[in-house]
Amino acid sequence: MSHFLFTSESVTEGHPDKICDQISDAVLDAILEQDPLGRVACETTASTGLIHIMGEISTSCYVDIGKIARQVVRDIGYDRAKFGFDCDTCGIITNIDEQSGDIAMGVNAAYETRSADTEQQTGAGDQGMMFGYACDETPELMPMPISLAHKLAMRLTQVRKEALVDYLRPDGKTQVTVEYDEQRRPVRIDTVVISTQHAPEASLEQIREDMIRLVIEPTIPPALLDGNTKIYVNPTGRFVIGGPQGDSGLTGRKIIVDTYGGSAPHGGGAFSGKDPTKVDRSAAYAARWAAKNVVAAGLARRCQIQLAYAIGVARPVSVLVETFGTGTVPDEQLSEAVQKVFDFRPGAIIRDLDLRRPIYRQLAAYGHMGREDLGVAWEKTDRVDALRAALN
Repeated sequence: MSHFLFTSESVTEGHPDKICDQISDAVLDAILEQDPLGRVACETTASTGLIHIMGEISTSCYVDIGKIARQVVRDIGYDRAKFGFDCDTCGIITNIDEQSGDIAMGVNAAYETRSADTEQQTGAGDQGMMFGYACDETPELMPMPISLAHKLAMRLTQVRKEALVDYLRPDGKTQVTVEYDEQRRPVRIDTVVISTQHAPEASLEQIREDMIRLVIEPTIPPALLDGNTKIYVNPTGRFVIGGPQGDSGLTGRKIIVDTYGGSAPHGGGAFSGKDPTKVDRSAAYAARWAAKNVVAAGLARRCQIQLAYAIGVARPVSVLVETFGTGTVPDEQLSEAVQKVFDFRPGAIIRDLDLRRPIYRQLAAYGHMGREDLGVAWEKTDRVDALRAALN
């Protein structure tokens, strides 16, 4: 294939969908802090002046969900009415029930445990497929477009919170288009887009100048920019109305932002607000962990792993490893090695990745994958030697 372009986007923590993701994961964290075995499926919606939190939660502890939601909104920066959303005056509705007993039955005792004399295992909390991916385009082994889009979004928020300019507000989006060569290696940045909520008195010219100087130039390596790189800053010309006032928000509506920016498939299940018995979350982390170790071991330049589960059954019904012709051994051999080294049963994933901890709110913005800055276990390359040994 000749040169081609690929684009990924990110959003800031003040984006309405990300507000909802963070509230859902903050509720999960508060429960796990007191009850590591709590079952949580928490969804949030937000619109002008209103937050609605709903879901199924079974736990032995009490948490003040309304107080948690207000603190999340305050931390993001929506703390005054002129921003269009105020943590202290917005309405909050909660509608929480307990987890279905039919689902709990399959999670508490896996199908294997009920049908044979095996050790107690946690069954998958739902059916479905999950994908993990890694590539050698960046030091954290993530695709370059989503990696740079996240870094721009984080830098945009940093500029706002450190008051390097005085007109920025919490909502924002970033987007990066990367040009690849015939070997699918990134060679330059073709386009950068930054859209940021701002105070009405800020001019487009001032915003553009500041975003290039304070956000783009400190974030994107200069060698990737050239005279043909296109930069768009607030291309509509105005972005004053933002957050839940500008658009309703919903948990789980930014799943491609959460993962690989479209460079790899997504099984369809969201992460935020779900405890780790939900394989939508835990198995996606495990698949990323395995794929990253494959690339880190030098066994492939690109690796994609699909896991699939049946509800209430511990072992995945299928495991597929795909290296797109970049592997040093046949994919069939690599798949066997991966299944020897990694235990993809939900209980084993929870154990190996230490997932019953309150670590999730920090992941609810700027991506769940590639977050080496957070020290999460699925970003460790601690199975490299084991994979090489399994192939030998």
